Amino acid sequence: MMSDFRASQSLIRRAEAQFRSGLLRLAAVALVIVPIAGCSNVSSLNPFGGEKYETKLLADVPAEEIYDQGLARLQKKDGEGAAKKFAELEKQYPYSQWSRKGLLMQVYSQYEGGQYDDAVASANRYVGLYPTSPETAYAAYLMGMSYYKQIPDISRDQEHAEKALQVFTALVQKYPKSEYVEDAKYKIQVTRDQLAGKEMSIGRYYLARKNYTAAVNRFREVLAKYQTTRHAEEALFRLTEAYMGLGIAHEAQTAAAVLGHNFPDSQWYNDSFKLLAGGGLKPEENRGSWISKAFQKVGLG
Repeated sequence: MMSDFRASQSLIRRAEAQFRSGLLRLAAVALVIVPIAGCSNVSSLNPFGGEKYETKLLADVPAEEIYDQGLARLQKKDGEGAAKKFAELEKQYPYSQWSRKGLLMQVYSQYEGGQYDDAVASANRYVGLYPTSPETAYAAYLMGMSYYKQIPDISRDQEHAEKALQVFTALVQKYPKSEYVEDAKYKIQVTRDQLAGKEMSIGRYYLARKNYTAAVNRFREVLAKYQTTRHAEEALFRLTEAYMGLGIAHEAQTAAAVLGHNFPDSQWYNDSFKLLAGGGLKPEENRGSWISKAFQKVGLG
């Protein structure tokens, strides 16, 4: 699995190599007001007297110099300052290679500086403006990572986890040969586990209060969307509990049977077996049950 550090450093090395390999330095000029004194042929901006002004053409700072200034700030861990420098490239050299590379480095700098919402916005712009660029996959990866870094514990809203999952999934689908796919797949599994954990937490809350129907709905969500996560085993046991509480024995038996079939060494299976035995029942799968079909759908049952 490629580390975040390796990915970010790889970007900088590639960007520097491309920039210094022969990009034409674009010439641009800006009108700058320069004060001079005593010029009789230039009207004064101050009707009450004082300095008079004339306009002179001064060259903008060369693109390469702005880029180097951005890199220098990055090396000083000044992500915010670096982002502002790279943003100058887009303003002073629009519709150029410098503008495109500057925007990408702006995304990276914002990410490194912890400005995750800004990084998401800039990455979105990059993907929209340059969908066929060789670095678009990296921009998408940084967007996903910006959401990923903001994922809170399961007691809080999981909007960032959901968005990270969406971005990483799209990255894997659109850029299957990208060097970021391996890490994106790992992050997908982590975010899916996080989202499943949130559902489990709510389901347990309802179960403890004997709101069995609401609990079943939450555990059902885990099996429907996240059955390849580590929470699937417990979800099946909790379904056994909830259905026993509802008096729906055949579904409780099916949940326990599917649990035993797919996770025979699980402590959750031992617990569900004992729970059923306490009611004079044993695990028995009903192939017509939604629980059985959910696992058959992915080839686990």
